[in-house]
Amino acid sequence: FEDTLPETIPQKKAFLLEHHIALWDVIESCEIIGSSDSAIRDVVPTDLRKVLQGAPIQRIYGNGNKAYQLYQKYHEAQTGILMTRLPSTSPANAAWSLERLIGAWSIIREREAHI
Repeated sequence: FEDTLPETIPQKKAFLLEHHIALWDVIESCEIIGSSDSAIRDVVPTDLRKVLQGAPIQRIYGNGNKAYQLYQKYHEAQTGILMTRLPSTSPANAAWSLERLIGAWSIIREREAHI
């Protein structure tokens, strides 16, 4: 995108709407101690039918390995849409620099430019 990066919550919402991007979590709730993905227990999956029935979703991208694993476990069979796994943007993913993350995530822009 050539846009200026949004900073405020209203700007971020406007950006997502303008570019037809939906954000959703694969789990509704869970037990977790701290912030480590490995500490996630007692997962209650999100009902993705709400968003999938309400919008013409064509592709699903996952932010990190845990999101990808949970999507495969709880959602892929019922949605019929494969998720593209992307590296986590969490600060805990210190192995990835911002430039490297931008490069990996640019696959979205490249794919969507062809629609």
